[in-house]
Amino acid sequence: MIKLAHSPDADDAYMFYGIASGAVGLPGEFVEFLADIETLNKLALEELLDVTAVSVHAYAHVCGRYYVMRVGASVGEGYGPVVVSRGGELRTVAVPGRYTTAALLLKLAMPWVKTVEIPFDRVMDAVAAGVVDGGVLIHEGQITYGRLRLVKVLDLGEWWRDQTGLPTPLGVNVVRKSLGVGFAVEMQRALRKSIEYADSHREEALRYAQKFSRGLTLEETARFVDMYVNSYTRELGARGVAAVVELLARAGESGVAPGCSPQFVD
Repeated sequence: MIKLAHSPDADDAYMFYGIASGAVGLPGEFVEFLADIETLNKLALEELLDVTAVSVHAYAHVCGRYYVMRVGASVGEGYGPVVVSRGGELRTVAVPGRYTTAALLLKLAMPWVKTVEIPFDRVMDAVAAGVVDGGVLIHEGQITYGRLRLVKVLDLGEWWRDQTGLPTPLGVNVVRKSLGVGFAVEMQRALRKSIEYADSHREEALRYAQKFSRGLTLEETARFVDMYVNSYTRELGARGVAAVVELLARAGESGVAPGCSPQFVD
């Protein structure tokens, strides 16, 4: 039984719509497990998942045990997690989990701040209540923070582009190496077909994704999905691969994560 996992977010829901709807089959029976990305990161660290979404940061810690698929990646071209505040000096900043790429980018961009781990869906409230000076927002928080009168301090995707000229690689889908290269290739093919099915049935796929969007309108859901189901999602390509490799290299050089040479599924 394949243990297939992804986050219960609109972009992942859209990507996996073909599989979830039964239109696309997998190379074997599977059970689907949905959890927030930091939970998936921690489960991958224990090698408890066969196929899963993980943060690129987390992949540095499981590099020897998982292949990276060239489809299904969450990559921003000049945008990414957003640091917000109520205004004023940033001393304590909430991050949505130790192993998230948001936490890694913050450490690279603002190494002087003290980070506090808070579940991703509580970060905005923690900032608004003054529990922390600022917070790093992922998922739909990147487009809804104005509702709580929070202001953008820094878009970490913009910062990364200015530093490297590359897109921001946030999340990837990985396959456990012990299952074999052949299985990984079949899984990659299935996920590609799932995304293609969602694209060809866009309205129903977006309505399905909206169920996972935590209060977004259908229009907002489409906007968010289009941010993170983009050309890099459909095929990581040379530029996307270069971005993943560069982020992992900088994470290793900074001491934030172990050194890692990722292995991609062909």
